[in-house]
Amino acid sequence: MKVFRHSGIFLLLCTLSVGVEENAAHAAQTPVAAPVDSLPEIVEVFRVGESVYVRSLAIEADTNRLWVGTSLGVNEIDLADNRLVNTFNRDQGLANEYVFGIGIDSDGYKWFGTNAGGVSRYRDGDWKVFFPMHGLADYWVYSFANDHDGGLWIGTWAGVNYLDRQSEKFVTYVKELVNEWVYGITVDSKGVVWFGTEGGVSRFDGATWTSWNHDNDVGGDNPDALPFSRNTGLGTRSRHDLGILAGGKPTYNPNYIFSILADREDVIWAGTWGGGVARFENNTWTNLMEKDGLAGNIVYSIAQDTAGAFWFGTNKGLSRYDGKTFHNWNIHDGLPSNDVYTIATTPGGDVWIGTRGGVTRMTVKKSPS
Repeated sequence: MKVFRHSGIFLLLCTLSVGVEENAAHAAQTPVAAPVDSLPEIVEVFRVGESVYVRSLAIEADTNRLWVGTSLGVNEIDLADNRLVNTFNRDQGLANEYVFGIGIDSDGYKWFGTNAGGVSRYRDGDWKVFFPMHGLADYWVYSFANDHDGGLWIGTWAGVNYLDRQSEKFVTYVKELVNEWVYGITVDSKGVVWFGTEGGVSRFDGATWTSWNHDNDVGGDNPDALPFSRNTGLGTRSRHDLGILAGGKPTYNPNYIFSILADREDVIWAGTWGGGVARFENNTWTNLMEKDGLAGNIVYSIAQDTAGAFWFGTNKGLSRYDGKTFHNWNIHDGLPSNDVYTIATTPGGDVWIGTRGGVTRMTVKKSPS
């Protein structure tokens, strides 16, 4: 058994042999990927401590590295042998250890969005920190996306920034958004930028802003009559946590977008709070929910793998969707937690999953030749 040290907490690498729980669904969606011959399996779990949250994952293909953002700092993993290379916290240069978002730009700079610590930028041992005094919209930073012109989009709790990386000049957009609390950003193949916020989805095509929310069919209806969540900063500047429960029970707010992805066909996928995953194609929103086979109706994270299949991190486990059928995994299959906050897929086909308590690697096992 290999043992890694993470800011005073041991990372235990456990090899698991697990089964696969399957849920079949036949939603009226265009198939996006042919099913693989065999499903990925959970093969390794890196334990980070029961109370530690893994909020962000990013693959750096050029260096074959995995960057892991946690509530105690950042880990750098060599994907060649899944070896822990570095651990970063305040002592190494992070402005705050709680890392919610990771971005990697075309020059190899790593951008870490923190909880109340602004943005920390890193490359080859050099650090630089950006605060509101430098033009950043807020100290709470949750997402990044590379623009086609080399700039960087940054999602915060007080709007979204566009950063010209050459001049390091920030432009802030607030009133243009449907809501200023921004959790997800994605850029499609045409350079159109999409934002997931606490009040719905906004789109910027370089000239015009457009927005949608539950009134426009973003997020499914409330089949279990869950209470509407008041844990939101919508329309306020009051800080709030990211808890999804009220009185120990799940809540519902379909306007609240945790995650957003533009897929290879420029279809937009948005993960909602209680309304499942919303899908935008041909100017129409449709929704996939538990009744269709999705593991849970709160969708924290979305990714697309090399085969074209989609992965959704929910409050009840992990889902893989090939355009026709869902396959789901949860703690009974080996996940450290059912709340899946972040997903990253590698060019080689591996899928990495971040939850409370650990990072999980899934892969398709090759048959012996």
